[in-house]
Amino acid sequence: MASPYNIQIAMYEGPLDLLLDLIKKQEINIHDIPIAKITAQYLEYIHKLEALNVDVSADFVYMAATLIYIKSKMLLPPDPLASPEEMAGDPRAELVQRLVEHEKFKNAAQLLYQKQQIEEHVWSKPDKSLYNDEETEGDLVVSLVDLVKVFQQVLERRREVSRIELKHDQFTVAQMVAQLRARILANDVPEVNLIEFFEACPSRHAMIVAFLAVLEMVKLQAVVLAQDKQFGTIVVRRHKMFEAAFDEKGEIQQIDGEYR
Repeated sequence: MASPYNIQIAMYEGPLDLLLDLIKKQEINIHDIPIAKITAQYLEYIHKLEALNVDVSADFVYMAATLIYIKSKMLLPPDPLASPEEMAGDPRAELVQRLVEHEKFKNAAQLLYQKQQIEEHVWSKPDKSLYNDEETEGDLVVSLVDLVKVFQQVLERRREVSRIELKHDQFTVAQMVAQLRARILANDVPEVNLIEFFEACPSRHAMIVAFLAVLEMVKLQAVVLAQDKQFGTIVVRRHKMFEAAFDEKGEIQQIDGEYR
């Protein structure tokens, strides 16, 4: 006989997924989050998990503390000793940036997953011009589906590492692009091992931003993804449009305004 107390609750991979779901369901402007309302709903979800004896990961607890901190900052009067820039700053800005970048990654991953499903069911003659580039001669050009597979593998390994990060350094896509560019220029061979680049990131959030940075540089043709054999190591290699993608300060020129 089925229990009359069978309770179902949505499960999320991380706190950002939960926040995005709360925002989307209520059609809230992601750039103007009613922090008190969202914090109350977020804590209510955490309490439901605890009532069901579901282990709450450190990431969810850390985000709860972050939301409470932001809420308190917005309720307290401005610090008279703070600089004009600090007084004008929005305490929600950092969280909004993380949510926007996380949403971009989820959308990109979903599109690439759909593309993978199509490729698995449709055979087509490959475009041989992809393999005739002078900078990738003798190598295989890596598809975005391969990129996502590698990223997911590294992300899963990072997920298995049990640790609580008391301080989360935040990164922008522009900063990660600069890091990748610097690593490419520093090598005798102008290429970077993709897995090593992802694994060098200090957190899962940084890895997601690094993934977006690679996508952006591929889109601008600043780099090409290649491997010497099927299922071989994927490298990010300097491409013919590398110099054109950056200005004289070494900053990427065509990057979307939201990434800066």
